[in-house]
Amino acid sequence: MSAYPRASLRALLLAAATSALPAIVPAWAHAEETGQLVDAVVVIANPDPEDPPVVAGARRRLAETPGAVAIVAAEAYRDRYAQGLTETLRDVPGVFAQKKWGDDTRLSIRGSGIGNAYHNRGTLLAQDGVPFNEADGYGDFQLIDPLIARFTEVYKGGNALRFGGALLGGAVNFVTPSGKDATARNLVRLDGGSYGLLRGHGEVARVMGDWDVFAAATAITSNGWREQSDQTAQHVSLNLGRSFGAENEVRLILSGHNVDQEIPGSVSLDDALTHPKRALPGNIAGENQRNMRSVRGTLQSRWRLADHAVFEGGVYAGWKDLDHPIFQVLDQESRNWGAFGRVDFEGSLAGRLADLFVGASLRKGDMDALQWVNLKSSRGKKTADSAQNATALDVFAEGRVFVTDELAVVGGGSLGSAKRKFRNNFDHGADRTVTYEWFAPRIGLLWQAPDGAQAFANLTRSVEPPNFSALAQAGPFTGFAPLKPQDAWTAEIGTRGRRGPFTWDLALYRAELENELLNFIVTPDIPAATFNAGKTIHQGLEAGFGWQIGPVRLRQTYSWSDFRFDGDQAYGDNRLPVIPQHFYRAELRYDHPQGWFIAPSMEWSMSDTYVDYANTMKAPGYAIVSLNAGWRGPDGVSLFVEARNLADKRYVSNFSAVTDASAPGVSTAVFYPGDGRSVFGGVSWAF
Repeated sequence: MSAYPRASLRALLLAAATSALPAIVPAWAHAEETGQLVDAVVVIANPDPEDPPVVAGARRRLAETPGAVAIVAAEAYRDRYAQGLTETLRDVPGVFAQKKWGDDTRLSIRGSGIGNAYHNRGTLLAQDGVPFNEADGYGDFQLIDPLIARFTEVYKGGNALRFGGALLGGAVNFVTPSGKDATARNLVRLDGGSYGLLRGHGEVARVMGDWDVFAAATAITSNGWREQSDQTAQHVSLNLGRSFGAENEVRLILSGHNVDQEIPGSVSLDDALTHPKRALPGNIAGENQRNMRSVRGTLQSRWRLADHAVFEGGVYAGWKDLDHPIFQVLDQESRNWGAFGRVDFEGSLAGRLADLFVGASLRKGDMDALQWVNLKSSRGKKTADSAQNATALDVFAEGRVFVTDELAVVGGGSLGSAKRKFRNNFDHGADRTVTYEWFAPRIGLLWQAPDGAQAFANLTRSVEPPNFSALAQAGPFTGFAPLKPQDAWTAEIGTRGRRGPFTWDLALYRAELENELLNFIVTPDIPAATFNAGKTIHQGLEAGFGWQIGPVRLRQTYSWSDFRFDGDQAYGDNRLPVIPQHFYRAELRYDHPQGWFIAPSMEWSMSDTYVDYANTMKAPGYAIVSLNAGWRGPDGVSLFVEARNLADKRYVSNFSAVTDASAPGVSTAVFYPGDGRSVFGGVSWAF
């Protein structure tokens, strides 16, 4: 029996179960009378310059989640140079997003993709709900332009159920501005600074009766801090909307991306700390690069079906071409398309306030994956030729019932199906097809005080099937490697809110995993191998604290990440590598009434971090201090200057995992040096 009939049957059973609930009747009047969730927020209860009214609706919606979520408004990084996820998500506790070079990033949320040396795995990256990931879950970071985002939603772990996903890391969703909510009718911006950086950005926003339009373009060029790290990129975006009354609309969103990026590669610990600008000699000799072209489009709608029901959904398609000279020249052309839809109901159940959402997400993709011998970025003999087809289907639902005026009980889950079909055009004996299916339930509690402060708890299952890079990895396997899906149960408790000048956002979690998909570097000449670990534990604390008195604001985030094996046959209870156990960030900002500001900040990896699963080698902790200052004028002109790593600290930003660093023949050239002292500045004009 194929994956589709089984998944469809399960979807029908889930729909039947939800439709069997007593009727939910409209209840906005009740909400207005009781004040439940009307003024709820995620982190900060009162508006400030980084939380404009346009973000308030998203904050109220995310506040309905019984778990750790966050919103990053575009205003949070407009007064500094933000390129990629490293700067965009830097103040979200529990999110490890560290720069490798350029805008290439290592992303991990609660240990997702913890050993993945390259690309993204274990977290859904999306724009307006449309995945940047391929249909098998593989993804890149370079196609993301933070300047073309009105705000960014972060759903940690199982709190990403609104997207239908069941990944350990959850989801990060970038929301494109519309003509209605852009920061300005017209905006031009120019940034420049160290390493030959120059970035230009422009955007326009208009409302014309029932129509609105937003269009933006960004162009970047940089030599990079290290050798072999030149980069150019161009991003364009168009958001065209048509309204039908106050609450109904249809949108066409198009984006295009062109990224050319040299790759300096990872180096030894000694080189990272003493000669950090050096690139790996083999990368220079091979002229290693990652060059991508991509076009994405989505047609989506928000429509009020009835007084108590709203539909959101759409269809999308994307094309990407990757030219990637590394150990060989990789040429991958992929096409992805899909559809998604969700219906939100609000009303009452047995006289109590209640709501429910039900949705589905279908993702399909195919990739032509070719490889040649790398002759200084030119193609020699063809070494691989395959076709990779993936299909993913998620059907999901979550409902809440307020058993008291302050306490809601939450329950839901997702039914998932993932299919991988691999055709090896060099050896059809290696052709393989595999299908994975799962059910990921979720239960939780959400309590809210009259002033908007919240406490929550939840228990969620997550499932991550292996992607093609894991299944069709280099090694002794014919066809697919014998991998199982990663499976985890995560328990979480937390609280968020505000008391006077003090704000907080705390979450404590523990995930018990089986078959965790881990990676290690075999040699510098072949990609990372992937294997299933036995039992592992990911537990930690995510903490965000804010304190504002008059014009002075202190913002702090701290993450405790305790990730380890659990009685593993080879590694016992050793710690898992890569993610620092203690990580702290702080910024103290003073805003003068006349518009200028100054903001020193610190990033502190508070302890050494293991490099290998055998726990024989560590990367040193570090602390770097930076300073940001600027001025915002009354006529829409703003300026900023940002000096990073003022002490020119030599440090390791992040690294890849190895098995046993003390074993003979194991390469430890896995470290990415952090950038040295640098200065960036920018000027923008909104009019």
